[in-house]
Amino acid sequence: MMVRCNVQRHANPYRGRATTMTKTSLSQRETECLRWAAWGKTSWEIARILGVAERTVNFHLQNACRKLQACNRRAAVAVALSRGLLEGVPGPPEH
Repeated sequence: MMVRCNVQRHANPYRGRATTMTKTSLSQRETECLRWAAWGKTSWEIARILGVAERTVNFHLQNACRKLQACNRRAAVAVALSRGLLEGVPGPPEH
C-alpha cells in the first residue's frame, strides 16, 4: 500500500524580482529582536527582556523576515549573520 503525501508549496513573493539591495536596512528593534533570537530566546522571553508585548516582538521579527526574504526567524538570523547585520553576536546583546 502506497501512502501519498500531498505537500502544498507556497508561492515565493520575491520570485522573479531583481534584488539589488545588498545591505538590508533593519530597524534597531528588529536587529535587537534578531540578536536575542540568535541566542535561542523565544518571543515571550525577548518580550520580557525588552519590556514589550510578545506580539510586538513577533511583529518586529516578521518585519525582519520580510526584509531579509527569510521564511522564519532561524533563517532570518542566518541571513543577518551572513550579511554582518548582527555585529558582535558572540555575546548577549547589551541593553
